[in-house]
Amino acid sequence: MKKILTLLGLAAFSLGYSQGGTLILNNYSQYDFKGFIIANNFAGGCYPYISSNNPDMVTVPANSHIGNGNALIYTNYRDQYTSSLYPMTEWHVSTSSAPGIPRLWNHPAVMPGGVLSNNTKWATTKFVMYYPGTTTLAPDNFNGAITLAGNSTCYSASDSMMSSTGNNSAEIFTLSSGGTTYTYIQLY
Repeated sequence: MKKILTLLGLAAFSLGYSQGGTLILNNYSQYDFKGFIIANNFAGGCYPYISSNNPDMVTVPANSHIGNGNALIYTNYRDQYTSSLYPMTEWHVSTSSAPGIPRLWNHPAVMPGGVLSNNTKWATTKFVMYYPGTTTLAPDNFNGAITLAGNSTCYSASDSMMSSTGNNSAEIFTLSSGGTTYTYIQLY
């Protein structure tokens, strides 16, 4: 009986933890966002973690947000490839501190309901902002990393940041609605 209860508890935990829901990145700033999107384990330790694969950082142009239909939206690691304006062809997957491996967007390891999807949630971005369509850095050191509150054991970053002059800022947070968790990355 104990084994059955343990298995039911683990199954319920996995369903409740399933990949942290939907990621929405709104870039309200006048600069292009280029960065890594990272999901990791919050239930004890930072592994497994999954990130956009180097060198294919995600690029989201200036003034791209839900209001104009140009936001980055990822519902999961696989379906983002066919549904997002900014699809990732590969994810970098690591299950320990050893170097990770690239996995194509449709690899079984990153499918919805799989072990990696069920044990990670959207958590962090490391980014640099550029003048639109160039490789010229935005002014005021508008770059860095932000991570969800509670994830500082995995990444030494805050859940918000401001450029050196205060003209630009970034934040990451979650909201829940109807049983779905939405992780927002907002750039202003």
